[in-house]
Formats: sequence, structure tokens, C-alpha cells
Amino acid sequence: MIEVKGLVKTYGAKRAVDGVSFTVQRGEILGFLGPNGAGKSTTMKMITGFISPDGGTATVDGIDVTRDPVGVKSRVGYLPESSPAYPEMTVEEFLGFIAEVRGFRTRDARRAQVERAITLTHLAPVRKQSIETLSKGFKQRVGFAQALLHDPPVLILDEPTDGLDPNQKIEVRSLIKSMAAAKTIVLSTHILEEVEAICTRVIIISRGQVVADETPEQLRARRPGARLDEIFRSLTASDV
Repeated sequence: MIEVKGLVKTYGAKRAVDGVSFTVQRGEILGFLGPNGAGKSTTMKMITGFISPDGGTATVDGIDVTRDPVGVKSRVGYLPESSPAYPEMTVEEFLGFIAEVRGFRTRDARRAQVERAITLTHLAPVRKQSIETLSKGFKQRVGFAQALLHDPPVLILDEPTDGLDPNQKIEVRSLIKSMAAAKTIVLSTHILEEVEAICTRVIIISRGQVVADETPEQLRARRPGARLDEIFRSLTASDV
């Protein structure tokens, strides 16, 4: 469903992403890990078509992101870092707007998608509130809801549980796991327990390059008895 070959992105003198390659199959939950500034978010933005690569290619469901970025966006649900939204809109208004942008033209079609997204992300208690009045956790849920709204086959989630309390994190992780069989999911996180809880595969990126692409079990087998955070630090030590 996702195929990335030699992606490169340079900002001035800094090569933020340096020849990243990987594939992700339907049914996989890929955890994308790395220190701050390692290139995680930049890679995700290139896969989703929000920024153009300086080199390499990425395809989503067979669609080349450089040739048809709009086609890629139709197949992807994307939760960017910090969950941007229109703060003056209510939750319902914002999700209705997203539904219309996504091509649901009739009122009934938009309402059905909005209701489904609100139910999945437990936003009913705040559906009439303006987004600017919501807690950070609820704002994050709104961002997750807009990513799910058109029921895409691919989800790209940048820190999906950021700002959620422990119970909300469990709910979101359960939701992600429940959707995995029918979707391809890539999520970046700095919470290593999240990787162990829901990810079927882990890619660790350091200085813009992939330094590990393994299952959580294979990663732990590198240093039997060591904690996952210790293994992570040893693989990214040059970034710390």
C-alpha cells in the first residue's frame, strides 16, 4: 500500500531526509520512531503529498505522490503534528466542512460521515463547542476525526495520542488496532510503550536515515534483557 524509495529532502545545508526507503502492507501498523529533528514528520509530509521530495519516490495504493498528489490525498487520512483546525468553528461545523472538501456533496452524505467520525472518536459531548474552547486532548480527537472521516485505506498519524490522558490514550490505541485489518497505518510516536502495545513493525530513523526496520520482537532481540528505550538510545546515540 505504501512504497517509499530513496526519499530525500534538503533544507539549506541540512539534509533532513537522506535516502529513506521502506514499504508498508495492508494490515500493518508501522511505528515510526526517531529523536526530534530526525526526519520523521518530513518523511510523513512527503508521503502524504504536503511537501515535495527533492529526490526519490513514494507511492500510496499505486499512486505516485509526485505525479498525482491529489489522488494520494484521497486515499490517505492524515493527522499532522499539532492537529490544525479552524478554531472558531464548532466540532460539527469543522467536520462537516471537511466532509464537503472530501467530496460528500449532499447533506445526508455529510451528516453520515460526521456522525460516524464523532462516534468513533467519542466527540459527542463537545460536538457543539467551538474548537478554540476545547482541551488539548479533545482538539487532538478532532484532528483524528477529520483523518478518519472519509474512511481512507491508509492512515498517516503524527503523534496521534499527544495530549491525551491515560484513558484517552487507551481508547485511541484500541481504535487504531481495531482498524488495522482493513487499513495500512503509519504512526510516529515518542511513547515506546505505544510501540509495544499496538505496532506490528518499527522503523527507527536517525539523522534522516533508517537505522532499523524490524518487528518489536526483533528489536528487543538485539539486546536480550534490555529495555526498548535503551535499545532506541543505542541506535540513535549520535542524535542525542
